[in-house]
Amino acid sequence: MEMQTLSRDGTRIGYERTGDGPAVVLVSGAMSTGATMAPLAAELSGRLDVTVYDRRGRGESGDTAPYAVEREVEDLAALIEALGGEASLFGVSSGGALALRAAADGLPVRSVAVYEVPYAMDDATARAAAEYRERLTEALAQGRHGDAVELFLRLAGLGEEMIRGARQSPMWAGMESVAPSLAYDDAVMGDNRVPRSEIASITCPLLALAGGASDAWWHEAARAIADAAPDGRYGTVEGQTHMVEPGMLAPVLTEFFAR
Repeated sequence: MEMQTLSRDGTRIGYERTGDGPAVVLVSGAMSTGATMAPLAAELSGRLDVTVYDRRGRGESGDTAPYAVEREVEDLAALIEALGGEASLFGVSSGGALALRAAADGLPVRSVAVYEVPYAMDDATARAAAEYRERLTEALAQGRHGDAVELFLRLAGLGEEMIRGARQSPMWAGMESVAPSLAYDDAVMGDNRVPRSEIASITCPLLALAGGASDAWWHEAARAIADAAPDGRYGTVEGQTHMVEPGMLAPVLTEFFAR
């Protein structure tokens, strides 16, 4: 990260800024850093002023105990202030839940878009998320960062063979290094249900997206988010799954943010 700002509690937040136009901050999901969002930023930078940042506990950003979701909202507030006092937000996966929370908390957000926030739409999924939270908390408390990463990958739908392969990959050490931040993403998800009353307080335009090739429940969650907002809309990104291609996502976001 080439630039940095200080959050309210003194935590250093590293970020990079590119492009010209309306300001947009990209909020990454679990196991991700600002670098993960850089390809999307490059696609958007022709018409937008795009900022990617390392969420606290990752990359070039610091971390200050104890963690609270409110601190991550304050991180976004500091970023928006550094960008000139107003910006739009785009969050992917659990980063979308953080973007929604920031907008609901009254930050100067011009518009907000999210892609496939993994809210539970049935009791079985909610129970699985609660079990994950319990096992994740235990693994991190015992310093078993590799096991914590495995839990997340399993929750994300990876098979055991793929997880074993990931453990042998050069990327595994980096994944273990950000494993403590998995608890942060879990906290951002709240009770894992769509926070309808919170979203109802978002007065700016909201766009909730799902991939055209994704399972039906992703679309159900996106529709629920859009329906809960006073100025919400639902959309799809044709042919995409949860691992959305930046080149397919960028035109949809550009149309929404640059209007």
